[in-house]
Amino acid sequence: MRFYNTLTRRLEEFREIEKGKVGLYTCGPTVYDFPHIGNNRAYVFEDLVKRFLIHSGYAVRHVMNITDIDDKTIRKASELGVPLSAVTQKFIDAFHADLRALNVLPADVYPRATEHIPEMVGLISQLLEKGFAYEKDGSVYFSIGRFPNYGRLANVEPESLKLGAAVSADEYEKEAVQDFALWKGKKPGEPSWPAPFGEGRPGWHIECSAMSMKYLGPHFDIHMGGVDNIFPHHENEIAQSECANGVAFVNFWLHCQHLIIDGQKMSKSLGNFYTLSDLLGKGHAPMAVRYLLIATHYRKLLNFTLEGLEMAAQALSRVKNFVFSLKNVGTEGEADAELAAAVQASLAAFQKNMADDFNVSGALGEMFDLIGKVNPRLNALSRADAANLLGYVERVNSVLGILEPDDQGPLDAEIEARIALREKARREKDYARADEIRAELKAQGIVLLDTPAGVKWKKE
Repeated sequence: MRFYNTLTRRLEEFREIEKGKVGLYTCGPTVYDFPHIGNNRAYVFEDLVKRFLIHSGYAVRHVMNITDIDDKTIRKASELGVPLSAVTQKFIDAFHADLRALNVLPADVYPRATEHIPEMVGLISQLLEKGFAYEKDGSVYFSIGRFPNYGRLANVEPESLKLGAAVSADEYEKEAVQDFALWKGKKPGEPSWPAPFGEGRPGWHIECSAMSMKYLGPHFDIHMGGVDNIFPHHENEIAQSECANGVAFVNFWLHCQHLIIDGQKMSKSLGNFYTLSDLLGKGHAPMAVRYLLIATHYRKLLNFTLEGLEMAAQALSRVKNFVFSLKNVGTEGEADAELAAAVQASLAAFQKNMADDFNVSGALGEMFDLIGKVNPRLNALSRADAANLLGYVERVNSVLGILEPDDQGPLDAEIEARIALREKARREKDYARADEIRAELKAQGIVLLDTPAGVKWKKE
């Protein structure tokens, strides 16, 4: 398995620190607003990587932070005139709702910054003791001039470093490379905590270092996020972590490119700013959104359009129809050896593509090639063939996560009753009523198919 390491700017063979185990840290939300689909692209890509690691036999320890104290969250609470926790909890709930809707596997730990202040204070104290940080005007700053490797991740030129200048804002442009705040002295109206160096609150960057160390140790395998996190956030994480611990912080850094809308940057003023709820409200299925978000390689810009989302839904429907047909194969017989070999070859090719820097478009191509070869032969398949193919789809879907857990699972009692009522209408030759019920069920996402073996259904 190899993938592009932002730190070295080249493709590298993956080697885990501890055999068979992977420590994975992914940057989660700053909870001052609802997640938009650009945020969701990063979360779904991170899920794709995690799923493939698990598929490949690794035991993954996944930590995803929640930033519930920083400049943005404080500003939002001030604007609304409510306590910080009242703002952040609302958006934490929305974040988890999006992850569930998009079939993202839950992390092992979702540490909140406000619940790890002692760890941050301890880490800042270490940096002060070792001479990598200094106090100024009630705050504590990291001295970038004392870390020779500063700028390596973001490829910042050493001459751009503004040695001795300090910036207190959490986010700033690359051109403003200077000492950054580890601890911000107490200000009126802001939450604060006691510390040996004065009451105040943490800077954004120290939060992830402290929380990743607590749950994954000072040196772990993979750190992920969007490209917007490279600088200053991830660059500063490396500096403070390596200076405090004296060891390499992370072996592999993976970053997901931006999502744009109809060729333009997302903007509320342009009316092209979408949340997942916006798209679901327009009638789009969450799995179609997930499909679209993963189908473009993570290091390429993703141009999101509603037409593209419709095409994603059609591709997903092709897979679901294939699964539906396989589940309804009724012919007994032995498994076809040639077909079994084709299935194994397709799975191997799928895995090879995913192992090559998560080439999901190539992996999807292998899956659809197999579907295209099998579809003309569906009526000739045996149950053994169908079971083999369903096992293949299950393995592939364990990585892609684009299918519902079971499209042919139990229905609500009310829907079952409507299906029974339609069958009664058909027996009584009340075809108008039967068609009416079919249409009502379709509006609820349940498609009925009349087959020689009786009525079957599937979810759209």
